[in-house]
Amino acid sequence: MEARLTVINRKETLQYLGYLGSGIPAEVEEDISRCEQLILTTARPHAVWRYFELLPDGSFSGTAFRPQGKDVPALLKDCSGAILMAATLGSEAELLLRRSQIRNMGDAVILDAAASAAIENVCDNLCEDLADQFEPKYLTDRFSPGYGDFPFSQQRDFFEILDITRRIGVSLSESGLMLPQKSVTALIGVADRPQPHRHRGCASCTLFETCRFRKEGAHCGAN
Repeated sequence: MEARLTVINRKETLQYLGYLGSGIPAEVEEDISRCEQLILTTARPHAVWRYFELLPDGSFSGTAFRPQGKDVPALLKDCSGAILMAATLGSEAELLLRRSQIRNMGDAVILDAAASAAIENVCDNLCEDLADQFEPKYLTDRFSPGYGDFPFSQQRDFFEILDITRRIGVSLSESGLMLPQKSVTALIGVADRPQPHRHRGCASCTLFETCRFRKEGAHCGAN
């Protein structure tokens, strides 16, 4: 299944920029459009995923992985299986962001926001493709380590189980930061009946103002 970046949602770019007003100056609109186009043409997205049956104790079949906390078990309560996934915009987009921080900080801020919106689109497209593949089953929203009470430390389990570094070139630092930074890991439940959906994106998250991922220019990946 090929990772796809198809569009950058302008509303999401503006939300990541913290823009809450209206009537954006024409020159700013031009800068945003130019930076979004740079991300669209530079990014080389990649993704990997695996499906697992859910065992009675909440663990994933064939692994020792069992999500901790209460939020993920609640998400998966109607599910017989789950998907672990990872996606990234790729090293090319990361290099573009790093170069912009040296050459033009105005562009760097906009490019970072556009890239955050772009990885959302890659994940959304992957979820749509998975929904088609698993039909007539139903998928839950995606949920990432570090979101709610799902421990951030369990991100390492994703890397081991999916072999993320080898397969899509994303590495994990000692502190748990992914590189390229515009990368996401998440799990998705697979159920026999329709599942409720939450509001999407960082701007609707209750942790938006204090999120350490966002402050580091990264992304937790939660819908």
